[in-house]
Amino acid sequence: MNQYYLSHLKELESEAIFVIREVAAQFERPALLFSGGKDSIVLSYLSKKAFYPARIPFPLIHIDTGHNFPETMEYRDWLVKELGVNLIVGSVQESIDKGRVKEETGINASRNALQTVTLLDTIEAHKIDAAIGGARRDEEKARAKERFFSHRDEFGQWDPKNQRPELWNLFNGRKQIGEHFRVFPISNWTEMDVWQYLFTEKIAIPRLYFAHDREVIVRDGAILSTSPWLTLRTGETPAIKRVRFRTCGDMPITGAVESEADTMEKIIAEVAASRKTERGTRADDKRSETAMEDRKKSGYF
Repeated sequence: MNQYYLSHLKELESEAIFVIREVAAQFERPALLFSGGKDSIVLSYLSKKAFYPARIPFPLIHIDTGHNFPETMEYRDWLVKELGVNLIVGSVQESIDKGRVKEETGINASRNALQTVTLLDTIEAHKIDAAIGGARRDEEKARAKERFFSHRDEFGQWDPKNQRPELWNLFNGRKQIGEHFRVFPISNWTEMDVWQYLFTEKIAIPRLYFAHDREVIVRDGAILSTSPWLTLRTGETPAIKRVRFRTCGDMPITGAVESEADTMEKIIAEVAASRKTERGTRADDKRSETAMEDRKKSGYF
């Protein structure tokens, strides 16, 4: 890696650490939203750097849909012990059992949208006033509209037309009772920046990200892993393919890509050559043209 790119990563790292420290300074009960994906992993290690040698002063929140990849859950539990942080788990299944949300039915049923209620309930139950997330502006057009400090009203909703200016990296965290903020320290990072940072910092990641043989089906152009929650259509036949995942979401909606990239160096080369964003493999983003923005307005990540 050349010296220019190393300097670029250091600038991004410094910016993110500054934002994370601002959260700790301005808010009473912050938390880090942890999905088990590469972005939230980077955030966890940035938080470790921000407060070293002390421990990370806020908990991790994981919204468990019950449809997670086993590799993601295994990694989550390992990382919590590695960093010595507290973990708060919000359960979508518990929300269903309580009647807070209704399980979707049908061939394309997903629990992705149900996460919103569970997340807002978890934030309210633990009085979280700032939830740090790993969203990046290059991922999706709705996320490109976000500020570093993203205000949410008392219903957890986001108004993209009513955001606060952030001139000279001055962040306004003032809020009314019941409101909270979502904070995105790596907003200015790209997918390539994330991979380069993971590589240079030698950060361990879930096995899902590396090429491996897996039983999958191909549906509407997406390569989906077989699982207890994926209902096969008539004529769909599982097959073994060598794949990897560019993003970690629920098993029924997260598409893989065929790949031979089984090392960090190969993944970086593959990402450099790709002309498709990582969220291009997510079925939940294809339900409508404004699927992500609609979910964000209602309180989604």
